[in-house]
Amino acid sequence: MRFSWRGYTLDFSLRTLVMGVLNVTPDSFSDGGDFFDPRAAIGRARQIEDEGADAIDIGGLSTRPGSEPVDEAEELRRVLPVIEALAGKVSVPLSIDTYRASVARRALEAGAAMVNDISGLRFDPEMPAEAARAGVPVVVMHIRGTPRNMQAAPRYEALVPEVMDYLRGSIRLADEAGIAQVIIDPGIGFGKTFDHNLEIINRLGEFTLLGRPVLVGPSRKAFLGWILGGAPPKERLMGTAAAVTAAVLAGAHMVRVHDVREMVQVARVADAIKRERMTLPGA
Repeated sequence: MRFSWRGYTLDFSLRTLVMGVLNVTPDSFSDGGDFFDPRAAIGRARQIEDEGADAIDIGGLSTRPGSEPVDEAEELRRVLPVIEALAGKVSVPLSIDTYRASVARRALEAGAAMVNDISGLRFDPEMPAEAARAGVPVVVMHIRGTPRNMQAAPRYEALVPEVMDYLRGSIRLADEAGIAQVIIDPGIGFGKTFDHNLEIINRLGEFTLLGRPVLVGPSRKAFLGWILGGAPPKERLMGTAAAVTAAVLAGAHMVRVHDVREMVQVARVADAIKRERMTLPGA
């Protein structure tokens, strides 16, 4: 699978790709406040590029469990200066992490080149048309509920089939709108229990049956903290490395991570083991 658009290319057949996280928020679960200042965010984005990321995912709205959304004007105030400063200055595509069509439109006009929608195109009915009009790839993620209530005792009769059905629905919405390039994300930590997260990673290969590149985002998530005896988010580096390795071996095409330099190395080694060959640096 290979996506090409606006002079960018994401080739999922060569190796596992890495999306670097850039939260321009004061309250994200892991790095809230670290890059809230636009200058800090711009500096971190350049660092993410240098560390080997294939895309940079910029978000101005925390979606941690229990979070309440900020209004559209505040979300735009956070992300637009960063996107405008980076557009055309970095070689990798900038992704806007939002479920609001209006924010996606302004971000895409400012130079973003992808959309990452945690709702799988469900929260805002205008999002499919907006992304289609821009002609950009879209990440559609599974979520049960909303960030505010998603971790209130989530239950499934059959976890993987239900998540896959949701993602099929998102793919259908994308197809009907004319979105040609779709990445699916089963949504680790978004309406999932500890056991659900482990099962999804273990069965990640089943999601490849949907015929789209599979992205997984285990980076610094709470389930790792539970495994590691209560380690706080920034002390979950090695846990993240283990989860990324498992995800790559299980079939992930792309991983979304905070610790880019380290996870680029982890993915490269896991790829070599899985494929029994080494990919060339930069390939």
